[in-house]
Amino acid sequence: MELNQQVRRSGRLSDILKQEMHISTGLMNRLKWDERILVNGIPRRTNYMVQQGDVVCVILDEPEPEYPAEDTPLEILYEDDHILAVDKDPGILIHPSRNRDSGTLANAVAGYYRRTGQKCAFHPVTRLDRDTYGVVLLAKNSHAHALLSECNAQGKLQKTYEALVFSQPPEQEGIVDAPIQRRPLPSLLRYVSPDGKPSRTDYRVLQMFGHSSLLELTPVTGRTHQLRIHCAYMGCPILGDPQYGTEESKAYSAQLGLTYQRLCAKRLEFIHPITGKCVHLKSKMSAEIEKNP
Repeated sequence: MELNQQVRRSGRLSDILKQEMHISTGLMNRLKWDERILVNGIPRRTNYMVQQGDVVCVILDEPEPEYPAEDTPLEILYEDDHILAVDKDPGILIHPSRNRDSGTLANAVAGYYRRTGQKCAFHPVTRLDRDTYGVVLLAKNSHAHALLSECNAQGKLQKTYEALVFSQPPEQEGIVDAPIQRRPLPSLLRYVSPDGKPSRTDYRVLQMFGHSSLLELTPVTGRTHQLRIHCAYMGCPILGDPQYGTEESKAYSAQLGLTYQRLCAKRLEFIHPITGKCVHLKSKMSAEIEKNP
């Protein structure tokens, strides 16, 4: 993929790249050594002085991944030249690890890029636990990833989840404001602690059943396992959650035959950092959670 822009003022190439094309310093330094920054079709260093009317081209093709590309079906919710959004199934890891380099979302996306002839990489902007399902936003190149990651850090990605939980919250809607801290290694779990990082989740009850409730959850912060921990903290652990559930919630989950946690990344809304358009994404699996009261 290429980004092209006609220069409207004279100045250093680095200034044009940063201020007008919003290329990060790290990406700019990497691209210049690979001769992927061109001015009027000629590779130039970033200290080159461009003139008004020159055309700056940034080549954003990404290298082939080290893990295998696999022909796994993908549920694509949105795609353009810069981003890809998919509906992730439960039970799928986002990225390969040392112990597993196949069967992940990254392998499936690499296979899709290969089939469609796109020289793109796997840059997850939003991440879900293995058993959490729904909308996952991916950037196709380092430039889009840097811009979207900045939006995420600034809270400009509006995320909405649905969770089927055991019991009912104390109120129909409210706020869980409880700091989260990591347990000592080798545990990967977290817990609510006064010494933890500030963590906040807004919730609203959508439906109430006999022994469970369907909640809408809006994470204000983005701590690891935040929604699962906060639901458990207010006495309503997510059904199917083997790590933060209580004995009662686990028993009820087993009674319902739930084999994974009922937590769905339902919606994602944001302003596209390159096109400026508002993007609304909705999981097609969000209704699945309502079928298991």
